Amino acid sequence: MKYKRISFGQGKGSIAHNNRNFIANNVDRNRITNNVTFISKPIGEVYEELFGESQERYNARQKRNDRKIHGTYYEHLFHCKPSNSVVTASDKRKSFYEDVVQIGKMEDSGYGMEDFQLVANCLTEYMNGFQARNPNFHVFNAVLHMDEATPHLHIDYIPIGHYKRGMDTQNGIAQALKEMGYGEGKQAIARWREKEVEVLNEICHRHGIEPLPPEKARGTLEVSEYKEQRRKAEQLAVENKKSQSELDALNDELKTATEKKVKIAEIDSIETKKSRFSKKISLSEEDFQNLSDLAKKQVAGVKQTKKLKSENAELLKKVTDLEVQVKFLTAELDKYRHPAHCSREQLKKSAEKISELEQLKSKYRKALEFINTRALANEFEIYKDKRNNVLE
Repeated sequence: MKYKRISFGQGKGSIAHNNRNFIANNVDRNRITNNVTFISKPIGEVYEELFGESQERYNARQKRNDRKIHGTYYEHLFHCKPSNSVVTASDKRKSFYEDVVQIGKMEDSGYGMEDFQLVANCLTEYMNGFQARNPNFHVFNAVLHMDEATPHLHIDYIPIGHYKRGMDTQNGIAQALKEMGYGEGKQAIARWREKEVEVLNEICHRHGIEPLPPEKARGTLEVSEYKEQRRKAEQLAVENKKSQSELDALNDELKTATEKKVKIAEIDSIETKKSRFSKKISLSEEDFQNLSDLAKKQVAGVKQTKKLKSENAELLKKVTDLEVQVKFLTAELDKYRHPAHCSREQLKKSAEKISELEQLKSKYRKALEFINTRALANEFEIYKDKRNNVLE
């Protein structure tokens, strides 16, 4: 079985580039004749073919001349002559859409390699069924490029929707997706793309290829999803910083407590003398002052017992949270277990997360050491068990 990455994304939409009316630097001129053109029709003619009769029916219903659509439907929408590049209307409609489909990369399916023609055959089979699967996406230009580093498809289509108001047939991708059964909303196009990738996967399997998941291009996340991930990342960074500050504060408290312990131990070194006339013990002025200071601090320490218990409980919570963060980040890095299958951007993110994980582990180790110095190891395990029971 051969493993190859599937690429399925939105193209720029340049018919002149796709049909080699101009030739970019990455094109091998000697292999241009190897390209496969499935269909190539002028976009102006296609608009007339798709929407001309609908425009006539619409105009026939209008009693006022100023409400009729004068000129072509394309010019009415985009206020320009038909163009071989994507034009966007004021209502966000595009003159056409383009998808670029590729199986494999230059490293495993590039020109001169054994699988170069294999992936081209898979793409041809995929393209041959595209129009039948997507009746509301009218393909007017489709080319399989064989003259670049890796075979890939450029599929250009116009979405067709049917409406009760206005023209009964219009350019409308949301309505086209709905009529083809992909529902409504921003995720409709994602559901459609997922279904098309499933078709690609089936074709690949039949040709002995195990397809890897498509790489997510920039902009594939919904804005809400992106903001939520960004919020979680920022929150984690703030919590890490806060945890480090609190651990530093607890370390300072430990240092102070240690100093107190040392001073208390000094009591044994105080020289005492019994009075010959009573059972009273006499001290030097310096030793008396030291003992008095220690006594006052011990009284204050008794008052702080409740506070110390509260601090210990908070410490256990913080250390448990650190442990959870370490486990979460470790699990998240599992998706980067196969570097050969990761993009450069994914590898960069992986390196950043590994660095973040190492920092978290360092903080967690220090926190455990701190717990041990406070003799809280058993309490820590009990606290974790109670917390896990609650979560379960």
